[in-house]
Amino acid sequence: MEHEKHWYALYTKPRWEKKIDTVLLKRGIESWCPLNRIERQWSDRKKVVEEPLFKSYIFVRINLVDKVKVLSVDGILNFVHYVGKPAVIRDEEINMIKHYLSEKEAIVSLMAKEGFEESTKVCVKHGVFMGKEGTVLKNAKKKIFVKLESLGQVMVVEFPAEYLEPMY
Repeated sequence: MEHEKHWYALYTKPRWEKKIDTVLLKRGIESWCPLNRIERQWSDRKKVVEEPLFKSYIFVRINLVDKVKVLSVDGILNFVHYVGKPAVIRDEEINMIKHYLSEKEAIVSLMAKEGFEESTKVCVKHGVFMGKEGTVLKNAKKKIFVKLESLGQVMVVEFPAEYLEPMY
């Protein structure tokens, strides 16, 4: 397993995600900083900006042999660990996020999994997440939560209500 390439999550210094992604790519290390398009309002104008989807996280696809090479980059604090080892992020999770972020109408926000109360289970019946199951947050009937197991985070995705179907 040490010589196979896998995706790993890294902790970064706050607001260093894009810089680190650029440095890693220049050093020939496959990295990815998922960016979310957000409309910001200033007093004189509105502007769409790209912000990291996961604050203080970046993803790298490496062999564990390259761990030291990655950790030597300024701004990287450590690998995200699970059970004492760097947490492997499944390719399907990375591909799902990439595919969803490429959609024109994508709106994504994140919350820690501890912040949710159990509510109605739903199944997505249209779009990239078709066939996926999730839980709707109370008083937010348009949102579905997709748990990213290896990060212990929940991705909140906003859908039109007609995309969702209650599960009984």
